[in-house]
Amino acid sequence: MSIDTPSLSPCDALVAVMVAVSASDSDMRTAELLAIQRMVDHMPVFAEYDQDRIRVVSQTVITLFEEEDGLDALFGLVRDALPDKLYETAYALACDVGAADGRLYDGEIRMLAEIRDQLGITRLHAAAIELSAQVRHRVV
Repeated sequence: MSIDTPSLSPCDALVAVMVAVSASDSDMRTAELLAIQRMVDHMPVFAEYDQDRIRVVSQTVITLFEEEDGLDALFGLVRDALPDKLYETAYALACDVGAADGRLYDGEIRMLAEIRDQLGITRLHAAAIELSAQVRHRVV
């Protein structure tokens, strides 16, 4: 890999996972970006987070996506930064970003599967998290 990758804080890692889902289909939609900002603004896990880091973390993810082994590097950074107890939180946030615009695209589906695999989310827990994201983002 030709870039130096910085270490991430746990909150940076959560943001990185959300950005990865949004960027996974090469189209970071406004609804997804707003969902990321809304979650960072309101979720207790981000209470002490410096929101100026979102841009830095986003750029790191985009840069890693351009590298040959960038996805592996990204997940290495995420696993190094996140305590195990936040793995399911990361997956839940990722699902919310994917569902934010009302549709999951192929790239997002593949990225969510990769997140499940990389973070060792059990199929039963993943199904529960996915269903809760779907029902939260339904429209009338």
